[in-house]
Amino acid sequence: MIEDKNQSRTPLSKLGEFGLIEHLTEQFEIKQSSTIKSIGDDAAVLDFKKKQIVVTTDMLVEGVHFDLSYVPLKHLGYKSVIVNLSDVYAMNAEATQITVSIAVSNRFPLEALEALYEGIALASKIYNVDVVGGDTTSSTSGLLISITAIGVVNADDVVYRKGAKPNDLLVVSGDLGAAYMGLQILEREKEVFKVNPNNQPDLDAYTYIMERHLKPEARKDIIKLLKDLNVKPTAMIDISDGLSSEILHICKASKVGCDVYEDKLPLDPQVISSCEEFNIDSTTVVLNGGEDYELLMTISQDDFPKIKANPNFTVIGFMTDENSGANLVTRAETKIPLQAQGWKNFES
Repeated sequence: MIEDKNQSRTPLSKLGEFGLIEHLTEQFEIKQSSTIKSIGDDAAVLDFKKKQIVVTTDMLVEGVHFDLSYVPLKHLGYKSVIVNLSDVYAMNAEATQITVSIAVSNRFPLEALEALYEGIALASKIYNVDVVGGDTTSSTSGLLISITAIGVVNADDVVYRKGAKPNDLLVVSGDLGAAYMGLQILEREKEVFKVNPNNQPDLDAYTYIMERHLKPEARKDIIKLLKDLNVKPTAMIDISDGLSSEILHICKASKVGCDVYEDKLPLDPQVISSCEEFNIDSTTVVLNGGEDYELLMTISQDDFPKIKANPNFTVIGFMTDENSGANLVTRAETKIPLQAQGWKNFES
């Protein structure tokens, strides 16, 4: 967390807007056959032939969504891509292109933006997406990143939030709560650092949960796995704002209720131990923490035999009729109504 005072700093004014764009984007290679024209003209040209197109945009704002006192710029660039690709995969689609727009204040030198774009380039390479455009402008209040992701899907394969039916199984990929607990560790160490800048944290015991916060992954692999297993979810959403919020989104769109079982929620051992350390209830963390970027889906019970032995999936409940509401079934076998208490914008 100690800043290297000997870093070279090239002012952005030395390059100008167009020179900056050219400098930051020269590393991007075209990988998708659907990309006819990328950066360098008034607009990108894409050709998807008979596929349906999905488009999603997300914005990350310094001081609201990230804290640069402990978030490395390379990790931030990577994560800014991932949060958008995750929305594409939640539609059961393949991500193909992104655009990247940033607003940046004059406190950031060229080297800072190079680190940011290094992370963007790494994510685009790993997930096989083309960077085809964007914008840069100045900011009076720090850094802002806006990314638009584009994907393709066959009309018969697209999955919405609205398709869940009573008796469908509620299934989640991976484990939950790690990103939130990683954030708690980083916030704690930031406060310690403020008191004693010479104190360097020992974070070896928290590597998994910190990585889940700083460098999450989108579940592109789950989309392929579902196809390989011949399973099409009846509804799907990515977990960005907390499990309870995402469940309620599906219930509202599909006009159904659900029962979610507390003892079925998937937890990594580091999440359990860090919750104990912070004296936080792990169920509360899973339901409300957010930023896990796992996929939450409903599937027909007929498809259960196809996923039951797969470690990538956990059945956490089932859908009910709308009048039953959305409920958490506790370990004591009592029902508590689910409430959306995860991330909310525009709250003071």
